Amino acid sequence: MTALRITDLVFRWPRQAQICLDIARFELAAGERVFLHGASGSGKSTLLGLLGGVALPQQGRIELLGTDITRLGSRDRDRFRADHIGFLFQQFNLLPWLPALDNVLLPCTFSARRRERAGADPRAEAERLLRHLDLDTASWRKPAGELSVGQQQRVAAARALIGRPEILIADEPTSALDAERQQVFIDLLLQESAAVGAALVFVSHDQRLAGHFDRSIALHDISTAMAEQPE
Repeated sequence: MTALRITDLVFRWPRQAQICLDIARFELAAGERVFLHGASGSGKSTLLGLLGGVALPQQGRIELLGTDITRLGSRDRDRFRADHIGFLFQQFNLLPWLPALDNVLLPCTFSARRRERAGADPRAEAERLLRHLDLDTASWRKPAGELSVGQQQRVAAARALIGRPEILIADEPTSALDAERQQVFIDLLLQESAAVGAALVFVSHDQRLAGHFDRSIALHDISTAMAEQPE
């Protein structure tokens, strides 16, 4: 099964003459873990925005789990994203006043599908993920804003994984960590994504991390355009 298929994609920013992304074809199999790298400003984050339906290309198809999201309306794209995609952002995007455990449960609040796939007791599943990601139980009820960077990262990973999304997208999630913490975090993320059978797109400029993944791809190898928009 193909988790992701891009065909004849062209994207440029408004009022920009130069094309930012030009991808003839790219595919990602279900359960495959891909490391995508490129220089800062090369279009990596732009591509992730397109995969999440946050932006739309001027032409081409983006098929996720067999659905061409470029043909969906805004509301349907939002619903598809909430139901099927787990995002792990560089800045984590946690709600700082909300306890860590409740941050993890947010996808189950916004998506009935994720809530159902989390099992009979989503709170117990959130606790299992936090425990497996090695977050001490005393931190579960602390506001996310009071946690360390490493703790917030684990909360963000649990939030992305809960409800067994079929696709995981991680944008520079280890950039704030030292080498030892990077290794531990990547091992945990790969283990959990494999457990739920999710395809993973892991974006980073740090090519030292590439050996952990099934494939390593440079953005300039799949896109013939040079991005202008800073990331």
